[in-house]
Amino acid sequence: MVSFAIPIAALQVFFLIFLRVGAILMSMPIFKSKSIPVLFRLGLALAASIILYPLLDQTVFVVPDHIGNFFLGAVGEILLGISIGMSVNLIFVGLQIAGQISGYQMGLALARVMDPAAGQQVPLLSQFYQLFAFLLFLIVNAHHWFIKALVDSYRLIPPFGFRVSGSLIEQLMGIAGNMFVIGVKVGAPIIAALLLTSIAFGLIARTVPQMNILFVAMPLKIMIGLLFIGFSLPYFAAFLQSVFRGMGNTLFLLMRAAS
Repeated sequence: MVSFAIPIAALQVFFLIFLRVGAILMSMPIFKSKSIPVLFRLGLALAASIILYPLLDQTVFVVPDHIGNFFLGAVGEILLGISIGMSVNLIFVGLQIAGQISGYQMGLALARVMDPAAGQQVPLLSQFYQLFAFLLFLIVNAHHWFIKALVDSYRLIPPFGFRVSGSLIEQLMGIAGNMFVIGVKVGAPIIAALLLTSIAFGLIARTVPQMNILFVAMPLKIMIGLLFIGFSLPYFAAFLQSVFRGMGNTLFLLMRAAS
């Protein structure tokens, strides 16, 4: 008779791995979409945990006997997974901010489309920037760096190794602040061009008061905005590639701060 005897400690370690991987997938910009069923995400997290488990050094995992300590360790794994996933997600939030600012300057603040990831309506340009960034994210194989960071996280922070420190809070605040920097840098060409356009329309309105400047400005601003979006796409792609390349270093510093 075949007997499958699995140690409780092994099951506990596997459960902790599943919690970290599941928290990351639930907070990543691609997999957190409401259009992806929760059962599929849980199955993907389970499959990834099964693959990761034999690759990890089991000797460094010290599982506590007390249920309270185990519960705190499980909460730490969830918080760590959310921190890693949100550090990537904030890059795309910065792009959404860029789209909102640019759309407001162009007069497209009311032009909104349904975002299946957020489950709500977002500005048209925000959706465009995010879809462009998703495609570039896959083209430059940035998801490979993310998978590598997931594996390295167990080397830097084994289960029950998560620690909340001032350095971790500082890293998270820096990542959140970088979100606004990304938004301003991406939207800068359109914002600058439309600012100069508004100044020019102001001068025209003062010199030619008979002209209905509002009637002329609205379609012209949209045309100029779309024109500069087209001109800035190559630079936008190069900037995103540098951001995605720096993502690995950002995740490494984040995990070092949490260890």
